[in-house]
Amino acid sequence: MSKLILFSLLFSLNLPATCSNNDPIELDKERPKKPNVVLILTDDLGWQDVKCYDIDEPSPHETPNIDRLAKEGVLFWQAYSPAPTCSPSRGAILSGKHPVRIERTNVRGGHPPLPFNHGSTLISPWMRGALDISEVTIAESLQSNGYKTGHSGKWHVGAAVTDYPEPKDQGFDFSKHGFGAHRRMDDRTTGFATTNASDPFTLDEDGFPFDDITQDGLDFMEANKKDPFFLFYASRLVHTPIQTRSEALLRKYYEKLGLEYPKKNDMWDEAGQKNAYYAAMVEMIDHYTGQLIKYLKETEDPRWPGHMLIENTYVIFTSDNGGMEQHTKEIITDNYPLDKGKINAKEGGVRVPLIIIGPNIASNIESDVMVNGIDFYPTILSWTGTKKQDNQILDGADLSTLLDKEPTDSKLVIDPETGAPRNSMMFHYPNSSMQSTLRIDGYKLIRNYTDTEEETFLELFQLYENGSNRLDIEESKNLASKMPEKAKEMNRILTERLEKLNARYPFLNPTSKKSLPNKSKVPTVVNHGSEGNTVWLEFKNNGAKVTKAELIYTKNGGIKGEIWFPVAMTLNGNKVSVALPKGTTHYVFNLVDENNYLISYPDAGYQKTTKIFATKAIAVK
Repeated sequence: MSKLILFSLLFSLNLPATCSNNDPIELDKERPKKPNVVLILTDDLGWQDVKCYDIDEPSPHETPNIDRLAKEGVLFWQAYSPAPTCSPSRGAILSGKHPVRIERTNVRGGHPPLPFNHGSTLISPWMRGALDISEVTIAESLQSNGYKTGHSGKWHVGAAVTDYPEPKDQGFDFSKHGFGAHRRMDDRTTGFATTNASDPFTLDEDGFPFDDITQDGLDFMEANKKDPFFLFYASRLVHTPIQTRSEALLRKYYEKLGLEYPKKNDMWDEAGQKNAYYAAMVEMIDHYTGQLIKYLKETEDPRWPGHMLIENTYVIFTSDNGGMEQHTKEIITDNYPLDKGKINAKEGGVRVPLIIIGPNIASNIESDVMVNGIDFYPTILSWTGTKKQDNQILDGADLSTLLDKEPTDSKLVIDPETGAPRNSMMFHYPNSSMQSTLRIDGYKLIRNYTDTEEETFLELFQLYENGSNRLDIEESKNLASKMPEKAKEMNRILTERLEKLNARYPFLNPTSKKSLPNKSKVPTVVNHGSEGNTVWLEFKNNGAKVTKAELIYTKNGGIKGEIWFPVAMTLNGNKVSVALPKGTTHYVFNLVDENNYLISYPDAGYQKTTKIFATKAIAVK
């Protein structure tokens, strides 16, 4: 590890002579009290995609700007995204809350719990379709402290189709945004950018295609540099579709990978980091990151004459989740030595690059302190002198003391709940891979939800020894059978923490064609109806008792973008009932039996094929 260098205010930059004051105390007196903050959130950029993180197998990717940024601040080796997929991570970062607390654990949401397809044995639980409008985002907090707030790029926090709430509804003064990925090219082997000024992707002086998200971010900073500003720059790179508008970059990586251009079979099926299109995309996000930093380095700060904006700006560079190793049949990248990738709670799905620079943060530091994207919110509050709102819950830890004093000392990261140094981190992903995980110090427990009598299968790995000595970050040596008591205790703690956040868990699917334990005992629906504003359902026990019942309802059924919510039902013998929430247009009954089977009435089909769920639900007359 590099030795801490006090007052590394210049970040090794070639700044004007007026910045080279030998008295840091005097500089601090002049410095505006409200620093700027730029949060750069890349999309699906893996831990091993960035060159300065490259270990073991050498990566062909080139990221000179990000590598330079790492030399100017702190690089975290054990940084995590809040979730193994996009939307919940973004919501957690913006709200400072765990994805379980905001009831947003996956991309898809806001619909009745359904099997994904006819082969599914497990059913993901209900979750919100969007970040709730009542959540106070970091932008709203900073607005209250006189900050100009801007967002450029991907949002993906609002509901599908409508995208509500939009950035402007959640505290951003400025926003040019889109819902998800960049538009797919008709043919990625043609249609490359040119130097023609009329080309919407015209090449810049460095030969990179024009990027509207980057330009919007630059425009926001230029328009608001006279005030303290917060920029949330959310690139769509390097999310699918895997393509590039730069033929020069594509040719470069073909040559570097030893391939003949053009490749006859355009589908990449070779394991490892061998995808030339993806390598080009990684270098593109590096270039656009460099453009943002270049602006900050070369633009004088109107609030601090004689100094550049970079001198009073904190920059956070990270990713929303781990790298996407494969999409459909195409190999995209390889997170090795980490296992798995996006949409999985193993290390490859949640370990991300994280670099932070800013005033009084030492340069050229590598840290093994365990940190998370939900830590950004409380950290930014401290940097900017912004007060947390009354009764506001923030699950993240404030990293400002760590960054200001000794970025390698994990004891400086204080758990907001216990008040003690934080040594643990929890993930809950009851979707797709169906997992919950808990890391305590160097050990990591994985709880896999299954369709067996045992309901869960535990794995235990020791990733590190003494904080930074690498043992099994590959998660290849399952210690659960050798250390059953430790696995049991960590599983107990995991359950305790999930229950505190009112976590929802996967259900067994009674309509699955697979033979499942106790499926013959699943209760059956006998009758249903309504009396005034109350709806009810009667059922027959076939050997398994109903333990819970919810009504899943919507107020905008029948349109694309409908959003569904749950309300608890009263269970009385073999009957459940509840008053319909005002404005309900459609509803579905959900019963859960003692063996964890979910009985949905009416049967609303499958997530994959049902586009408008109201067509399968009961309509309010």
